[in-house]
Amino acid sequence: MTSMTVNGQAIHYRLDPDTPLLWALRDASNLTGTKYGCGTGDCGTCTVIADGKAVMSCTVTIAAMEGADITTIEGLSSGRAHPVQQAWAAEQVTQCGFCDSGFIMAVAALLQASPRPSAEQVDALPNVCPCGAQPRIRRAIARAAQAMAAAAVPQAPATRAAPPPRR
Repeated sequence: MTSMTVNGQAIHYRLDPDTPLLWALRDASNLTGTKYGCGTGDCGTCTVIADGKAVMSCTVTIAAMEGADITTIEGLSSGRAHPVQQAWAAEQVTQCGFCDSGFIMAVAALLQASPRPSAEQVDALPNVCPCGAQPRIRRAIARAAQAMAAAAVPQAPATRAAPPPRR
């Protein structure tokens, strides 16, 4: 039995330890937001976050993920409220939508690790969008980074004006 935390819940998989994480998530946990694309880790469609890092779930076994903390697109936020999801919608990134969940997870992990990613870091994302939405994806990444940075800035407490001097 392989154990890990998936979207905040302890999970015990009674599957062959060599089962790819992708199939455990989709078939055993019914978390179908993680998509199967190429099966070789070349497209990024199956990206999830494992212990804070983007992982291609089609290329890693559940045995390798023993004890890991896994987040899928279903667990990223409630009501699609994560800044990356909000930016994705605002920039109208989605075309066919097949790569969206993997891209969103990869970008969320990138922004967590590097709140102001360089163009090189964005270019290094292994995810592929065959529809050609890259310009909108870049704008969405920039928008999400800006939103996350703004949310991280502590707001100064409201001050009250001093009373006028007494005469």
